[in-house]
Order: sequence, then C-alpha cells, then structure tokens
Amino acid sequence: MPRTALRICPLCEATCGLTLTIEGTAVTGARGDREDVFSRGFICPKGAAFGALDADPDRLRTPLVRRDGRLREATWDEAYEAVAAAIPALVQEHGAQSVGVVLGNPNVHTMAGALYPPILLKALGTRNLFTASTLDQMPKHVSSGLLFGDPFAIPVPDLDRTDFLLLLGANPVESNGSLCTAPDFPGRLKALRARGGTLVVVDPRRTRTAKLADRHLAPRPGSDALLLAALAHTLLAEKLAAPGAVAERTEGIGELAEALASFTPEAVAPACDLTAAEIRDLARDLAAAPTAAVYGRIGSCTVEYGTLASWLVDVLNILTGNLDRPGGVLFPLSAAGPRPRPGGPGKGFTLGRWRSRVSGHPEAKAELPMAALAEEIETPGEGRIRALVAIAANPVLSAPDGRRLDEALAGLDFMVSIDPYLNETSRHAHVVLPPPPPSQSAHHDFAFNGFAIRNQARYTRAAVPLEAGRLDECEIHARLVLAVSGTYGSATPAAVDDMVIRGTLAKETADPHSPLHGQDPARLAGLLTGESGPERRLDLMLRLGPYGDRFGAGSAPQAGTGAGTDEGAGLSLERLLAHPHGIDLGPLRPRLPGVLKTRSGRIELFPDPIAADLPRLRAALADRPAALVLVGRRHLRSNNSWLHNVPALTGGSNRCTLQVHPQDAGRLGLTEGGMARITADGGSLEVPVEVTDTVRTGVVSLPHGWGHDRDGARLSVASAVPGANVNQLLDGSRLDPLSGTAVLNGFPVELTPLP
Repeated sequence: MPRTALRICPLCEATCGLTLTIEGTAVTGARGDREDVFSRGFICPKGAAFGALDADPDRLRTPLVRRDGRLREATWDEAYEAVAAAIPALVQEHGAQSVGVVLGNPNVHTMAGALYPPILLKALGTRNLFTASTLDQMPKHVSSGLLFGDPFAIPVPDLDRTDFLLLLGANPVESNGSLCTAPDFPGRLKALRARGGTLVVVDPRRTRTAKLADRHLAPRPGSDALLLAALAHTLLAEKLAAPGAVAERTEGIGELAEALASFTPEAVAPACDLTAAEIRDLARDLAAAPTAAVYGRIGSCTVEYGTLASWLVDVLNILTGNLDRPGGVLFPLSAAGPRPRPGGPGKGFTLGRWRSRVSGHPEAKAELPMAALAEEIETPGEGRIRALVAIAANPVLSAPDGRRLDEALAGLDFMVSIDPYLNETSRHAHVVLPPPPPSQSAHHDFAFNGFAIRNQARYTRAAVPLEAGRLDECEIHARLVLAVSGTYGSATPAAVDDMVIRGTLAKETADPHSPLHGQDPARLAGLLTGESGPERRLDLMLRLGPYGDRFGAGSAPQAGTGAGTDEGAGLSLERLLAHPHGIDLGPLRPRLPGVLKTRSGRIELFPDPIAADLPRLRAALADRPAALVLVGRRHLRSNNSWLHNVPALTGGSNRCTLQVHPQDAGRLGLTEGGMARITADGGSLEVPVEVTDTVRTGVVSLPHGWGHDRDGARLSVASAVPGANVNQLLDGSRLDPLSGTAVLNGFPVELTPLP
C-alpha cells in the first residue's frame, strides 16, 4: 500500500513543504503540503518532479576511485583511504595552501552542506576557498557587511505587508526568489496588487514577473547602480528623504548627499536609456508610499557595479525610512541561528584580509573569486593549488572560461568530489563520493531561514530508509573531515559531531552573558536528543538559538527580536518533531540595533570602500554603451546546471536559445530558429536564435548552466540536448572589484548569422 511522508523541498530557495507518495522505497508522487506553516500547499514544477530526480538512473550509487586513469567503482573504505593517502601527504609536502575547496550552490540546500564545510576548512587550514557566491550574491554580502558589520545581516522585503515593491534584476515568478525565501512568490506579488499596493519591476526583459507589474522599466543592462544613485540623489535633492527613527542609528547621511551630487536624473538618463522624468517619478512614488521595499538580485549583482548597486538598494530603504520597519525591509531571525545580542560596537567587517596568490584578488567573506580558480591551479610556484575538494560544485559550467578551468582540473595532483553525478567537473576527480537521493536525507534549512520573509522552523526526517551500501550525506562529510585530517580509521564520524558539540558548549558556558554560564558542558551535552550527530547538533542550535529552551536555564528572548511567540517558546528538536508541518514563529519584527556589528555600533551608510569605488561609477556617466550586450535568464523548471538531467524538467520554455529583439534580428540578418555565432572576451558560441520582443533592443539573452557536451560525464538526458555554456563567452577578467564577483550580465557581445 502507498504511504505518504513529509519532506521540505531542496530544489530552490522557496523551501516549500511537500507531501510525498511512496510505494515501497520509491517516491511515486509529490504534492504541496497544505498544512505546512510556511508554504501552505504551494508547489512548483521542480517540487512536483521530486520523484523523478530522486530516482534518476544516472545518479551514482557507489563511490568511484581513479585507477589506471579510469574511474572505477570502489568501497567506501577504499575511497576514503585514497583521500587519506593523498591530501595529508600533499599538505605536509607543499603546505596547507596547496589544497583548494570549491563549494557549489546545492550545498546550501542540504543539512550536510551547512554543517560540515566549516569543519573541513578548519581541518585543512587553507585560505583557498571558492564558492558559488562570487557567481551570484557576494555583492549583497559585502554591502551588508560594510553597512551593518555582518555580511549575513541581509534585510528582506516584507512582501505580505508592503505597499510598494521595487524589484531590480529579479525574476522571482520564475526563480522562486533569491536571498528572499518566500514560498509562492507569484501569489504574494498578486496579493500585493490586490490589496492596492504597487509593483515596479526594473529589468531589460519583459519577464513573467514584469508582466505582473504596475510599471515595468527596461533600462540598459548593468546600469542599475546609476539608476539607484539617481533615485537616492532625487530623494536628497528634493528633501524627500525621511529615514525616521533609523536616522539615530545611522552615520554618513550628510556625506552621502555630496557624494551623489553628480548623479542627477538628467546625467544618468542617457546611460540607463530611461528618461529623467521616469527616474524622478519613480523616486517620488517611492518616497510617497506608506511603506515600501527595494529589492535587487542577481541581475543587479553579477554586473560591473554589483556591490555599489547592492549598497544603494539599502541606501534607498534607509532614506525612505523603510529599513527595519514592518512593510519595508526587515532582518529575519532564524531559529537555528545565534541568539540576539545587545546593541553596541562590534568587530566590524573588513575586506582584503588576504589576497589570491596569482592576481592578488582581495578576499571577501573569507572567499576568493571563483574566476581565479583556474590560474591558481595552473600557475607554478609556491602555494599553487595541487589538490581540490569540490562539494556539490560544477564550476566548469558555472564559472567564466570553463574550457580553461577544464584543462586546469585535469592537471591536479588529486581531486575529491562529493556529488551525486559524474558531471562536467566531477569527471576530473580521483575520488567521487555520491550522497544518497534527497528522499533518503533529513532536512532543515539552516541558510534559507536566515532570509525568510516569515520566521518559522521546520524539520523533516528522511522519508525513505537508506539503501544498503549507502552512507548518509552527513556521514560522508564527517568521514571526509577525518580523511583530510589524517585520523580516518582512528576516529568515528560521530567524533566530528561530538567535537563540535563540546566546543560550542564550552564556549557557551564560559560566556558570562549566557544563561548557561558556569554549567557543566558534559551534563548539557547529555541532555541533547536526536538519533544522530547531526540531529543532536540541530537540537543544540535550536536550544541555544533565539527561541530556544536554553536547557531550561531561562533568559527569555529580548523584546523586539521577533522571538518568544507561544508556539516558538522553548524550541528544541523534540518540540520541532512534535510539529511535523513546522512551527510558525510570527512575522518579521524590527531588530535594530541588535543586528549591528560595525565598529561604531551604528549603520555606516558611507563606508570607505564604497567611497573609494564610487568614482568608478561616476566615470560611467561618460561611457559610450556597447551596441549589444548579453544578460542571462532563469527558467522555472531549472536551477543553474543541476536539474537538466530530469526529463520532466526539460523542453518547453526551458531551452538554451539566444533571445533577440525583432529589430536587432532584422538589422543583423538573424531568423527565428536559425543559428548565430555570438562572440565576446572568452571566445564564441554557436546558438539557436529565438526572436522575441520580451527582450529590449540592444540586448540578447542566453540562459546559464548549459553546455553538457563533455566526454566522461554521465548525464544521459542533459547530454542529449547539451545547449551552449554562456560563461565560455567570458575570460574571467571582468569582476566587480569589491566583491570579486564575475560579471555575468551586461557585457558586450557581437552576433553574426550562420547558414
């Protein structure tokens, strides 16, 4: 008889609750969980295809180890012994910096990816960390770090209560949201308009999100920072700025007016290809709205001025008095995150504490640009990366100049990959460690609850028991930590979790401000519940978090933190398991000054790195724009490069075509369904043409994540319709200097028709 089980969907940032239908050990259906406290039954095509992804025959079932130049099936012990024999020896001979770590986007969609990479990095001692953040969201982390002192203090739009929403470079109807965790984003946008609110979308494409808008502005790609600067200038010049109570906690407002003086709507309009009146009207409407939220995402991040654009988004939220305000933008309070701290000076946020070996790129948030990975592997000398640990990462497709990186990976002394597939990157590994399908894994969203538009806590255990011969994903990571640290075979995976628990409780009980100060860490550890090390760690984080029971030690959450609701009080793993559809912890609430960790203890509105980079934006006012530039696009049934092997998610609109406006197509001699050669810094591609007026003139669009045409990968569905790797058009030289983020949007291209 079929049975049902609950599972939080791990396939995008919306984190919807699913009800799975299971026959034996196979997932035969998936629908939205109507009782889920957050998603209320919403589901998208990715969630509906959960069973097909789970049962994909191309998923690896056993570890692979390279022998005699070929990857062959091996036992788990053989795989880890190969890692233990290679990496510690390389570190001993060449130093810790000879090992690099690459973390891909899917890491933040699993418990293991959240819990273990920090321990792995500490065990390795390397500073060579590269993640998907520098291909996506690092500008927002950097701007938040500079403004608030914490790169993870990212305010999110209060979608359900705002009166005016301004979206830039975001297409949440198809992406389901990013750095803004919101199930049923489309429904929330429709509800905004239904209650009399206003939706304004700024995007060079008439996306499905733009089609819902009251107003759609289609500026020239890459000009977001200029537009935002002109909006801020107008608020200040016309005395429309009204920061309200947040002004008392902010420094730098006076300097801002002078710094933005040259960004008048008239000066900015030609570069944006908008009229001065459109810019001025938008600023006035934003100021006049009872509440408003400005939200920018990947289209405004992965451009030449990504950090400045991200900073200016929150400058507008601050100047209009909408930061930390219901209906504006607020800081979520994750149940498994640290408990709120009193306001006051903190350690602050610093860029460039170290630099990459070859090109001297400054670190940001302890990460180096993914675009620099190839040169760090292929350039001889002390500190060259000789070994790589890649976890759920496919930078051959997701990073600029994948061809160069492909060749560099082939020259590594050793590579280990945790990946369910033999993809374009993991095919280079000497050891591949495959995690089980998502139905066989427990799930709690450590990362995304920190960006959720409503505070809540949910946890689902594995819906299906582990198959014989498989390891739990958390155990795979824990064993890897033991292997790279030279203790594989002499310690158990559980020792890794126990070490973290002991260290966390030792620090907590030594803190004079903690309600657990002076207590016995061993006794407290014995009170933790859970069937595994990861569950005990989750229990610990919930108990010590803002809604936790503190092991019965009291210390109620502080007023104004958003904690302390009846359902959420005394949160623990046991309490969460008693609520299988989750616990609602209430709407977001004002949290200032508790989130501030700047050295001044205030919002630092005009920090020095921003001031130093602003002349670069000012110079752009005189730039002559390229005749044709490229932008990416998202598909509802895709997520970067990792869902192209599921038949149910291919075809239809999910195609790798070059979208061209009819006027540009006519001028260039391009035809619908014909082929074109597109050329840029990194080379050229041959792509099929789709003529459409959903993209503005002077702009073409090619989606990200395609190019499944390399020998050695085992992706039978994806390789049948490989598409073209848009990032091969880039050579990695175009970066946002403050964040190290690759410029993936708004770069110049040339087109020629092909027979």
